[in-house]
Amino acid sequence: MDRRILVVDDEKIIRELTSMILRARGFEVLTAENGEAGMALIEEQRPAVVLLDYMMPYMDGLTALKKIREGYPETYVIMFTGKGSEEIAVELMKAGASDYILKPFNNQDLIDRLETVLRIRKIELNNKELRQERERLLREIEEWNRELERRVAEKSRELEQAHAEIVQGEKLVALGHLSAGMAHEIRNPLNTISLFMQLLKNGLEPGSEPVSYVDKALKEVDRIDDILINLLASSKRPRFELHMQSLPEIIDQVLEGFAEQIRAYGVTLNKTFATMPPPILADGKELEQVFNNILANALYEMQQGGTLDFELRHDNQAIYVTISDTGAGIPEEHLHHIFDPFYTTKSKGTGCGLSVVLRIVKTYGGRIWVESVPGQGTTFHVQLPLE
Repeated sequence: MDRRILVVDDEKIIRELTSMILRARGFEVLTAENGEAGMALIEEQRPAVVLLDYMMPYMDGLTALKKIREGYPETYVIMFTGKGSEEIAVELMKAGASDYILKPFNNQDLIDRLETVLRIRKIELNNKELRQERERLLREIEEWNRELERRVAEKSRELEQAHAEIVQGEKLVALGHLSAGMAHEIRNPLNTISLFMQLLKNGLEPGSEPVSYVDKALKEVDRIDDILINLLASSKRPRFELHMQSLPEIIDQVLEGFAEQIRAYGVTLNKTFATMPPPILADGKELEQVFNNILANALYEMQQGGTLDFELRHDNQAIYVTISDTGAGIPEEHLHHIFDPFYTTKSKGTGCGLSVVLRIVKTYGGRIWVESVPGQGTTFHVQLPLE
């Protein structure tokens, strides 16, 4: 228990007498002859209790009491007063005094009153510490709850994304079986139609109107064949050659191919290679196709200008590429379908570009996902493992 006591009284005899009594009972005693000196000692020594005279020059006891309770709440105050009226007692207790003692006082009564105030002070300070500890624990629990909610939300997003990737993988497998059979069944009659149209064309007068009809029919046959090629590319890996490929070099080549289009659309390109990853074993044309298809979609959305951000970095496990545009964005209800074959919101195109991108990224054991805010733009994230 802190037993440092400050006696503030303008009467020297009271200070000396009180000090003698308290020191005899093992207290550490400080003294001050007025309120200003007492406040300075309280600031410096932080006594447990102040025995404070009610009537003093310069700063009276009531004023000093209010300053102590306001500025030093852990220092308790017992008032000395020669006036024993109930009005003064009520005023002192309302101002924050823990007790008051009438002068002249009984020595034992002084000690008893002081010991009682010290016990009360100890209990109240302990209670205050317990309340503070409780509040701290409640804050920690609240922080833990927020962190738990954040982790649950993060894991839920990861599970949703993993589920979406599994569904996309299953779609590609199903499409592979379907497209292989369709390509065989459709190409046979297509070849026959193309052959008979060529024979028919050979029997027509060059430049005549029927010849133009035949050319249009042959063109449609070629278009159907292109659709079959795209369908097969979305689900089945064509012939490929694996070599060590530098991804930064491939990205630079792709960007160079779009340089004229970027200038024509008034698009600002921000390219950031935060790190230079080591080469990876891959087919260069496949990697080019990934970034070609993503960039083509991004520029299609920024024909009136915008900003294209291309960022690359890597760590010990993977290479990370982020491609962001400031186009119209993708509505939330469309986000889950953009990798589906033949899904497109464009007036032209087969809708197979991103499904091919997904198939290539999956081939290399990588991941691809999209974030988009309608009206603000779209960001593609591509992750390719280093091994």
